[in-house]
Amino acid sequence: MKMHFDPDIFELVKNGTKNVEARVNDAKRRSIKVGEKIEVLKRPDEKESIWVRVTRLTPYRNFEEITAQYPIERLYSAKYTKEEYLALFPRFYTQEEIKQDGTVAIEFEVVDE
Repeated sequence: MKMHFDPDIFELVKNGTKNVEARVNDAKRRSIKVGEKIEVLKRPDEKESIWVRVTRLTPYRNFEEITAQYPIERLYSAKYTKEEYLALFPRFYTQEEIKQDGTVAIEFEVVDE
């Protein structure tokens, strides 16, 4: 499994500030297990990467429920409000996908490869 992040968010993952990823809980995400290692790649060239270990998976009905449970700096960047963060999701997921699959908060910690 791999996750891809823009440089600013990649650095927040790397330094341990961002340690929760919110995604639609589709089949790919439902296959993730606690303890699994995920390679995190830095866009655009994806030449730099780090590894994280999944520490917890929590399903939610939608992204609003996730943002109510975690401070923004654990989810994205303290430079953004929760409202600005929520406004990003329509670029990636339709309301139909969210309603069908729900969402999941993937908690993780940085580990050695």
